[in-house]
Amino acid sequence: MKPKLSQWKELLAARHKRKTESEESKGEAGEREATDVPFADVWREYGVKPYWFAGDYCLIRETVHPLDYERGRYRLGALYDVHRRWQEAAFSHPLSCRGFSVGDLFFFDTETMGLSSGAGTVMFLLGHARVLDDRVIVRQHVLPHPGAEVALYQSFLSDVDYTTLVTYNGKAFDWPRLKTRHTLVRDLVPKLPAFGHFDLYHAARRLWKDKLDSLRLAEVERHILHIERDDDVPGFLAPMIYQEFLQTPHPERLMPVLRHNEHDVLSLIVLYVHLSMQLLEAAQLSDPREQLAAARWFEAVGETAAARCVYEQASGKEAKEAEAAKWQLSLLHRREKRYEEAAAIWRDLFDHGSGLWKVKAGLELSKAYEHHFRNAAEAHRYAAMAYEAWRSLAEASRQGIEEEQEWRKRLERLARKKNGVGK
Repeated sequence: MKPKLSQWKELLAARHKRKTESEESKGEAGEREATDVPFADVWREYGVKPYWFAGDYCLIRETVHPLDYERGRYRLGALYDVHRRWQEAAFSHPLSCRGFSVGDLFFFDTETMGLSSGAGTVMFLLGHARVLDDRVIVRQHVLPHPGAEVALYQSFLSDVDYTTLVTYNGKAFDWPRLKTRHTLVRDLVPKLPAFGHFDLYHAARRLWKDKLDSLRLAEVERHILHIERDDDVPGFLAPMIYQEFLQTPHPERLMPVLRHNEHDVLSLIVLYVHLSMQLLEAAQLSDPREQLAAARWFEAVGETAAARCVYEQASGKEAKEAEAAKWQLSLLHRREKRYEEAAAIWRDLFDHGSGLWKVKAGLELSKAYEHHFRNAAEAHRYAAMAYEAWRSLAEASRQGIEEEQEWRKRLERLARKKNGVGK
């Protein structure tokens, strides 16, 4: 508790500094930079400048990359191609940037003192990237000591002009913690603006949860974006490195973390590009798992036409996912009351599918023949065959007593209907 209480003490001291101090500090900036910022000359060599506000300062580092800078599979400038395609896309989607300019997208990542969501979790680095007409600018706001949060958030909030936030797990982690820390200094700095939010972690989870063992950004970089980081500091070491920096605030101690954060925000740009391409070209994807996941996402957001197109493409592949694609397509047909097309798929799954698909397709055929085609004999025939397929699976797993009763009730009812005896 002592370190946290110390941080609060420093923060309260900053709050009570006289209001005119920020104006006075403007005339003293050059002198104070030389005398009050430890290792100011070394920071300057790294392109880092102090930002003074309310009698304290934070540090700002800015790096510039050309649009043809390659990171893994893509150039940073590929964002412009994706942006154009989203404007022309025949479907809407939560990941679409339609209606926004490229410069509106604000790629944002933070480094914190821990994973806790409480007010005691200090955010010591706020990094963001913007893609402009001719370059990409990465800007990082660094907390030199825990008492300087007023200056940190003033520099961050006065610097950014954004409409849409792009993060990796930012909905659950970065932004809630930023809001929590901002609450402590909200009387002294600008308000947090409202914003949209593209959380690429949730997009990655939808598309690759069955493909990757881990969805950490580093794993997505390696396996999906083909990015290999050489001599990079693991993110989990950042809090420890910052603690050491607070003891001896030499820039060389913290620069590895700044470079790590810079790589993170640049990766967000190419990850957004790749995820967008997965959706814009879903029907042409070579991986049936990704294709099926994209189609399911389209269906989940109500883009039935796009989902149907991708399901149709996936169902023609020689892969186990083809059966799942056929099944999903049949359910779309059923929902749209296109029973003939749905039944054709169910017959195909029943005749050529594996045991589970045979059971599911046989049951749907039984229902369709009973309630839509009004053919009790066919309904009973498919129910009986589906029951035999189900029983083979149930015996192998030694489960299904309750389902056994449901199957028998269905068969008895259909037998009576077939024979014209009641329902």
